[in-house]
Order: sequence, then structure tokens, then C-alpha cells
Amino acid sequence: MSANSIIKHTIREITEALGDTLQSNDLHVYISTDTFDNIPFTYPFRTDNYGILIVRKGYVKVLINLIPYTIKENEIIVLTPQTVFHLQEFSKNLKIASLSFTTDFIFKNTYKIIEVDAFSFLVTPVIPKLKLEPKDVNLIVELLGIIKEKHNKKSFFKEEIIASSFGLIMYYYVSKFKEAYPNLEVKNTRYEEITFRFLKLLNENFKQERSVQYYADILCLTPGHLSKILKEVSGRSASQLINEIIVMEAKILLDDPKLTIAQIADELQLSDQSFFGKFFKKHTGNSPLNYKKLYSGKVSAKEN
Repeated sequence: MSANSIIKHTIREITEALGDTLQSNDLHVYISTDTFDNIPFTYPFRTDNYGILIVRKGYVKVLINLIPYTIKENEIIVLTPQTVFHLQEFSKNLKIASLSFTTDFIFKNTYKIIEVDAFSFLVTPVIPKLKLEPKDVNLIVELLGIIKEKHNKKSFFKEEIIASSFGLIMYYYVSKFKEAYPNLEVKNTRYEEITFRFLKLLNENFKQERSVQYYADILCLTPGHLSKILKEVSGRSASQLINEIIVMEAKILLDDPKLTIAQIADELQLSDQSFFGKFFKKHTGNSPLNYKKLYSGKVSAKEN
């Protein structure tokens, strides 16, 4: 089968084929509770998203980019976008857990929480599997369960808990990856390196510096060239990434019932409360006060 004829599936399509309910177009947790009678994908396919596959029981044989893998109990493997995945065989007692997420999810929700180095392992063309201890698998599955639970109901700090749980999984995976493959060198492209450097700078300076020119000057690029690079790697321009990290920080602060809107505007070093209100509504569709009511004050005790 030629590369052009390989079917591409979205997270939604894979979720529906597995008989699960989609949690988000950008992030989905699947934890099998029963063994499989059959799996719908018996043909090679690729997706635009990342995938973390954990075999909790049994085994599965697959081709990944035409390379054969047997993933056994307590083993984990990370699949990168555009990877060609072809299921070959699975045991009757197979039980799995998986996490599917897009580049959009990373850049919209977690690049402030997770150190940039943790992302570098997600762009390696090498796809080694890891053998974990049962307690490690249980921990990751527990974190996946938290993400799934929080997706399905409204609660205080919902987005932060999801992003933080995701970050813990990434850190845990990277730590085990480095332990198992200490000499494996991850080589990023020049564009990826520039993107990681930009994100690190942005994390450190976004409250004080919101000019694309500021970051471009440090990286010895023109603003236009920087945005072109970021767009190619992340799907977002420099100004979009700057705005998104401010919005994400604002949401975190708005979840704190002790902070007033004026205090949050001051913390973010925005000119005044009015400007903050207009900025936040432009990017979220809600005023800061309405967001506070919707996502903090309106959560019932039952939902917690």
C-alpha cells in the first residue's frame, strides 16, 4: 500500500470505532475494562495526533512504520504524528490503556507546566518501547483515570488538574525513557530547537514581554521568520502563542476565589481591569467575571 493511500483517522474516529465516548477532539483517554473480541482497525492507518499505548494484560503485535513490535504486559510505547500503525495480532486476554493528544493540546494547555526538555522526546523518530514495573503502570493508569474523570464533569480547577496530570505522565515517561536509553541522543530539527527555545523564553518572560520583536531579537530572527517557524512546528504564530499563555495563566488565576479581577489584571501586568476584560473576552468568549461564575462559583458540592 502506498503512503498516499494509507487511511488517516482522527481521535474522534478511533474513539467511536472502539465504542467509547469522545472526551475532547484534542485529548482522549481510553481504558479497556473488558477483553477484546475484535479490534476494528485491521488495516494500516495513521493519525495527526500523538498516542501513548500501555498493555496492561496480554500482548499485541503491530507494525509501526513497517517495523514489527510485540508489546507485552506492562510495556508502553509512544506513537508520534504521521506514524503508520498496523495491528497484526493480539491475545484474547488483551487489556490496554491509551492516551491520545494533539499538538494543539500541548501548545494550548501544557507548555507552561511542562519543561521544554520533556517535549523533545516526543519528536524523536526513534520509537523504542519501555518495560515498566507493575506499580509504574498502575500509577500512569491512575493518572489517566483522573484525566478521564475530570473531562466528564465540571469541577474546580478542572483544566489545571487535567494539564497537571498530563504533565506528570510526560515527566514519568521521560524519566523512565532516560533510564532505559541513557545513550540515545534525540536530535531535533533546527525549527524544533527554535520552537523549544522560544517556548522556554516565553514561559520566563510572558508577563513582562508580549512583543514578538522581543523574542525574535533574542533568537536572532525577524518577527516574520520566527512566526513562520512556530507556525510550521506548532500550528500557531508567535502572537497566538503569546496570547494563549496569557489566557491560560488568567484562567489559573481566575480559579482562585481569593483574587479579584483587578488583582489578576495587575498580576498579569495588563494596563487595567477594562483592558484585561476585553482581552480575555476576545480570546475566550467570556468576560473574566462570567468565567469565574461558570467555572468556579457555580460548581455544586455534588460535582466535587
